Amino acid sequence: MKTNCEFCMNYYYDDEYECYCCAINLDEDEMYRFTMGNNDNCHYFRMGDDYTIVRKQN
Repeated sequence: MKTNCEFCMNYYYDDEYECYCCAINLDEDEMYRFTMGNNDNCHYFRMGDDYTIVRKQN
């Protein structure tokens, strides 16, 4: 299964760094794949849309 960070509940915009980040504490290998864009089959991917993310915040 291919994953896309834009649809993941763990992907958020960080105002301090002014970029999108992954909320999961990735190890060195996972971070390398994340920054290189080779994050297919991410074990932490959780499908989310705007409605599920808002429910999570409330």
